[in-house]
Amino acid sequence: MNGLKLLSLDFDGTLIGPWNGTQPEIASGLIPSLECLRQRGVLIALNTGRTVPLVDQAMRIFPFVPDYALTAEREVYRWEGRQWVDVGDWNERCHRAHADLFRKTTPLLDEIRRFLERDTEARPYYEDGLLVGVIAKTNEEMDRVQEFIACRQVCCPDFSSQRNNIYLRFCHRAYDKGSVLNELQRVLTINPGETFAAGDNFNDLPMLRRNCAHWLACPANSVTEVKNMVSSGEGYVAEGAHGYGVMEAFAHFFPEAFDADA
Repeated sequence: MNGLKLLSLDFDGTLIGPWNGTQPEIASGLIPSLECLRQRGVLIALNTGRTVPLVDQAMRIFPFVPDYALTAEREVYRWEGRQWVDVGDWNERCHRAHADLFRKTTPLLDEIRRFLERDTEARPYYEDGLLVGVIAKTNEEMDRVQEFIACRQVCCPDFSSQRNNIYLRFCHRAYDKGSVLNELQRVLTINPGETFAAGDNFNDLPMLRRNCAHWLACPANSVTEVKNMVSSGEGYVAEGAHGYGVMEAFAHFFPEAFDADA
């Protein structure tokens, strides 16, 4: 399979489609495709904005447990059969960096909070009493929020954010889906030339680069910025949405794996 050793896959919008009541749309054939690649020795990492509890929730409706979970766009965990465990000291360093960042950027966070309350209908998102993100009413409103933050954060060079449509999470600029994927590759001694990555939204952009993965892909439902990034990296922009698009990309890049399985 041309040296493929690792998959880095976004979850919402990439592996699963829109929710229909209590269940999301899961492409028929997707789980067997993942199992097929796993049987050929490929490791599978879920690279998601979800936290660990939300990953566990996802696994209750998505009948496939990955080998690794890269969570909240910055943490790395390995599945040990019953629970997720830290991989090295990355998570500890990540937590320290973010605690230090939020302590240093209190004035900026206060300014963002006042802007949200005064000029938008967006909702500030708190964890343990700390402003860590924003939930907007519309994508257009989120555009305005990001424009405001971009004008104010120049005084805080380590302050950044990760966006998924109307959701925005504040973070340290050193941590994103790309850097956490690179850390997993370092631990596993797997290089970007042996990695496939697929995503659909703004927060996937950092991992959809050739310094993170050789094979890049996105489903048809991806935002324009993702499609452009994948195209510029000689990746595959699928015609199918979410999981159907992922399977389409698998068949495009690794036809021999599925021909042999047939």
